[in-house]
Amino acid sequence: MRAAEELSVTPGAISQHIKALEDWVGAPLFERRSQGVRLTTTGARLLPEFTEAFDRLGSAVRALRNALPQPVLSIATLPSVALLWLSPRLPAIRKALPQVKISVTAMESPPNLERELFDLSLFLIEPTGAPREILLEQDEILPVCAPELASRLARPEDLAGEVLLHDASWIGDWPLWAMRTGHDIGRAEDGPRFSLYSLALEEARHGAGVLMGHHALVEPLLVAGALVAPFPETVPTGKALVLDMADGIDGNTAWIVAKLLGMR
Repeated sequence: MRAAEELSVTPGAISQHIKALEDWVGAPLFERRSQGVRLTTTGARLLPEFTEAFDRLGSAVRALRNALPQPVLSIATLPSVALLWLSPRLPAIRKALPQVKISVTAMESPPNLERELFDLSLFLIEPTGAPREILLEQDEILPVCAPELASRLARPEDLAGEVLLHDASWIGDWPLWAMRTGHDIGRAEDGPRFSLYSLALEEARHGAGVLMGHHALVEPLLVAGALVAPFPETVPTGKALVLDMADGIDGNTAWIVAKLLGMR
């Protein structure tokens, strides 16, 4: 599945390519099991050399692209981060780098910066401590809703009688907040689910229910008063908004972008 996502093809196409490769080699490279596939002894022995070869190929293609008269800065990020967090900051980046063409791709999982032609990735993930990672903001969650709805919430337990909105990718947000704060809010996993966090946020803004807000993404709406936090108890998720950089990116460009994005 991950290979199919990286190559932007279907899992069936990946299977066909593997079969063709094994036929050409004359030996099996993968063991098929009910839980998935794993490399055979032959495949495992060849993996390091092919990994290095593909990484070097990716680096060479990136260097070729950076030699263009107008350099391209390609950013991969979560759809919610692209719309709610990155978009308001793009004008400042364009102003600071007028000679650079900026491209943003929304995707659900961080790309492999060794292979894929992205210069930066911006995701809410658990930091790994890699040298090229820059932590922009710790991820904290708290309930948010429209002011009218908040007026009938006197205590956290009142949430048990309200519609709880969920983002499909962060379905564990409500149970996590309830467990960490010790509040009984009923069946925390119940309620409408949305595949786009921005859509769930709009539903909360329109009074359809209470959403578990990720502070980095909802802060502008809280400041503007479009949403309120009826109970200010925040819970860290263990994740952070992390900026990751490809090895081939121009150092000055990387520093400017990181600074404008709020590097700490």
